[in-house]
Amino acid sequence: MITDKKINCAIENANENFDINPDEWCETAKTLFVRLMSQDEVSSGCCLSDVDFDEIFFDITFTNSVETHELNRTYRDKDYPADIITFALFADDEEAMVLEGVVTLGDIIIALDKVAEMAKEENKTFEWELKFLIAHGILHLLGFDHQTEEEYNFVVKHQIEAIEIDKV
Repeated sequence: MITDKKINCAIENANENFDINPDEWCETAKTLFVRLMSQDEVSSGCCLSDVDFDEIFFDITFTNSVETHELNRTYRDKDYPADIITFALFADDEEAMVLEGVVTLGDIIIALDKVAEMAKEENKTFEWELKFLIAHGILHLLGFDHQTEEEYNFVVKHQIEAIEIDKV
């Protein structure tokens, strides 16, 4: 059960245009992680389902769309700014190991200017949209993708469920 595991999240705000409290958002990210892993479809289908571990670690970097555009070009051969980019170390690496009981899931990079833009377009708050993307990134780190409509619906369903339980 995930509630007996230690969850570590490191957040860096590299975007000077947004006043983000890394400690508060780290707690939000950990809460979203627990809520996602508490959903049977997620916990049974993720990269951790058969892994023995005591501790989880993941990073989140808040940046801007100029940076995500460069990351997209460099690592994904895509020429556009992304709202979110994930580097799923554990789920994507067949050689990934659990070292001393610790799983390092990977990195989530979020463009805060895109979050603000999307929140306005979707008529959501900035906070809701940021939680939505953090949950999205966590699902990617857990090995979920959205190449098909069915996969997309699965991911979005679980993001919304994790956010809207008691309104994190």
